[in-house]
Amino acid sequence: MRLPFGTMTITPTSKRLVIDCLERGRVSGGKLVREFEEKIAALLGVKECVAVSSGTDADTLALAALHDFGVKRGDECIVPALSYVATGHAVIHAGLKPVFVDIDPETLNIGVNALEAAITPRTRVIMPVHIMGKPAPMDEIHAIAKKHKLFVVEDAAEAWGAMYKGKPAGALADMGAFSSYVAHIITTGDGGIISTDREDFAEVLRSLRGHGRACACKVCVSTVTGGQCEKRFADTNIGDRRFHFERIGYSSRMNDLEAALGIGSMEMYDEIISVRYRNLMRMVEGFARFQEFLWTFREESFEKIGPHAFPFVLKPGAPFTRDALIIQLQRNGIDPRTLFTSIPTQCGGYEFLGYKLGDFPHSEQVGRQGIHIGVHQEITPDDVQYFLDVVDDFLRTHGCIC
Repeated sequence: MRLPFGTMTITPTSKRLVIDCLERGRVSGGKLVREFEEKIAALLGVKECVAVSSGTDADTLALAALHDFGVKRGDECIVPALSYVATGHAVIHAGLKPVFVDIDPETLNIGVNALEAAITPRTRVIMPVHIMGKPAPMDEIHAIAKKHKLFVVEDAAEAWGAMYKGKPAGALADMGAFSSYVAHIITTGDGGIISTDREDFAEVLRSLRGHGRACACKVCVSTVTGGQCEKRFADTNIGDRRFHFERIGYSSRMNDLEAALGIGSMEMYDEIISVRYRNLMRMVEGFARFQEFLWTFREESFEKIGPHAFPFVLKPGAPFTRDALIIQLQRNGIDPRTLFTSIPTQCGGYEFLGYKLGDFPHSEQVGRQGIHIGVHQEITPDDVQYFLDVVDDFLRTHGCIC
């Protein structure tokens, strides 16, 4: 395949660190996880980062942490209808009720007017998604959150490298939740990370990722330095802190083998971002001539899109089908993916919430007609031009002169 969807850059540093872990016999979460957390915090300019086992867990634990700060089980979290299904799953796994709202079709991000209209007395959290790396309208979201005294958690799974008015995604709300899955810009194979400027949030997050245990120090003496923890048996009322559980938690820890991959990939971060951003912008620019039939997003002056992938959507009245275009891309060695769906109305597992087709027309349209392809660091300018030529040829065969 000429243009696979994703790739993973494994650096010599990653290989060296993995081998070192194996030779030391230390593969569970320890000093490398802590180093990875510190590097991500420095990258984002936040005080704290907590590494977990997936981007879904990052969303889930960020929401679950809010139970320590007044949010009750069954309270509502507003999320966009269009996202990867993990966004909805995370709300439910955290013990909250997802309330879905439609998107702005010009950005694919959460619709601000629909958001405020969905607020009820049980609403406690807004979780905007920076879809395909395009920043959500955070100023408007924060204005609504402040008015109604709500928490804001960014789903930044796809938003490595995204900037909004001079600040990086993940530093724009109470917490940010990233994915470091294999096809993402910073990758640990599987994994996720939660960013925050609040140390009290981070302490709860560290507890939650280890089943809710009372042992939640920023630097664990036992696992990071191999020393003896003086706090572990200091409180005779609870005994061993590592086996005293203060809250309902999760098994969501990152291990040092995964962190080794992440530390190595961060050495290439600027280069990877640069190449992927170049590829993304050339695709966006190249699609200008197809705009009668195919929509894609655009970058505004106040933002920088994180170069996760390239989305495009068939416009109403296009004289061809999404399936026909996908087949043509595949036949020419290009690996396309559909562009998510309306979680509450196009994912069967959410039928119990009672939504029906037609409730989220913009999200559903993207679910029926959206496509995205990779922009990863092994794609060359010639590959981008090849993709554009394949689309151009397809349109011409369907009578679309661009």
